[in-house]
Amino acid sequence: MVIQALRFFALPALVATVLPAQQGTEADYYRMLTFPFSEERPLEVGAMACLSDGRMMIGTRTGDIFVVENAYADDPAKATFKLWARGIAQPLGLLEHEGWIYTAQRGELTRMRDIDGDDRADEFENVCDDWEISGNYHEYNFGPRLTPDGKMWITLNKPFGGEPYGKAHWRGWAVRIDPNTGVMEPMCTGLRSPAGVQVSPWGDVFYTDNQGEWCNASKLSHLEFGEFHGHPHGLVTREKAGEPFRSIANPVSGTYMKDLQEQVPAFKMPAVWFPYDKMGKSPSGMCWDTSDGEFGPFQDQLFVADQHHASVMRVCLEEVDGHWQGACIEFREGFDCGITRIAWGKDHSLFVGMTNAGWSGKGTRPWGLQRLVWTGKTPFEIHTVRATPDGFALTFTQPIDPEIADDPSNYRMESYTYKLESRYGGPEADKKNVEVMAASPGQDGRSVRLQVAGLRAGYVHEMHMPALRSADGSELLHSAAYYTLVNIPVR
Repeated sequence: MVIQALRFFALPALVATVLPAQQGTEADYYRMLTFPFSEERPLEVGAMACLSDGRMMIGTRTGDIFVVENAYADDPAKATFKLWARGIAQPLGLLEHEGWIYTAQRGELTRMRDIDGDDRADEFENVCDDWEISGNYHEYNFGPRLTPDGKMWITLNKPFGGEPYGKAHWRGWAVRIDPNTGVMEPMCTGLRSPAGVQVSPWGDVFYTDNQGEWCNASKLSHLEFGEFHGHPHGLVTREKAGEPFRSIANPVSGTYMKDLQEQVPAFKMPAVWFPYDKMGKSPSGMCWDTSDGEFGPFQDQLFVADQHHASVMRVCLEEVDGHWQGACIEFREGFDCGITRIAWGKDHSLFVGMTNAGWSGKGTRPWGLQRLVWTGKTPFEIHTVRATPDGFALTFTQPIDPEIADDPSNYRMESYTYKLESRYGGPEADKKNVEVMAASPGQDGRSVRLQVAGLRAGYVHEMHMPALRSADGSELLHSAAYYTLVNIPVR
């Protein structure tokens, strides 16, 4: 296997305050501010965007769009919600572009704008409605997200259960739309419940998918034209889509995911598997940290929300042999409700929109809006995990105790993969322990290189290191990482 030059993000300089030698809590580093809960104004948030003037805009599952005034007050009770639009069908994304607000609602990509300046939408236009709906409740649409070529991407949820108006085309697809012409292009198929779609800082498109039938575990995947991502529901549309989709064969249930490309060449492995329950159950919205250190030490990493666990996780990515892969690590839990959307505010705080939308999940409320603010203190965390030809290279947010880090017995690792199966979800398959042969702390004081026996391409490598300590004796705030090793570097 020929490897391209590894592409990853450098560890930024960390200059923030370090807590004394002790085990902190997540709240010590990232505090939550909760906007008032109101039965009269249910904030079942499904869409969010920070407008060019810095104000937050939110869309609700029930079809209202609000502008949030005074959203950055340290006392969220001072915020007010001004109705901007009403009657939108399940908006699950907001995007400001060239004077318009775009949203993917149930039956179309819509754009709206306020013409007379009274903070209320006056004009609504249908940009594109080329996809179909069957009347099934589960046919959500997510987006849009704008790529550097000026096109807008939308991911289309497949139905779950009956289709009262017959099978609908384009369900389970990612499509691209030209906002100037309204022309829709099919881009990828095989999606199941693609609850998050986002454009990376370098212009590539990624999406999150939820565990279920033909999807044994939730995942983060990179999207490119012509790909198949595992679920056969959308293949009913392959003739309409034309080549290369017309040539995609139906997958066979029970195939190991790592072997599926031999059966279906268009299949693409995920960038990151989210092991079920360990790292949530229903990943949703996501955003890259582009705060230049204003949100802590995780610049250029990806934050991914989970609709069941009421939590946000962290993902660090690298490109190996042309494929994006990487690790997921816990970040912050304990939000009021299952999270559907996250978005940056103008002050680099993270706005978190929530709704249970009829599903059970963690949290004490059925909906809500919260804001996550960095306290300026840096937790002792695994910062990045990168693959090497014989193991993994880890970096940390603080200097590590070299004597503890040098002991390979302080690391525990196992690997497993998944099968593509028609049943709803499935277990970790072909599990094996992975022996850590050697651990070598780096001269920078913040890294360690692990040499392991038995790396397996196409497998998740789950690693635990609870014994590690920082140089001042602090424990890791989160001591586990889950690296999806699609390709093993050769040098």
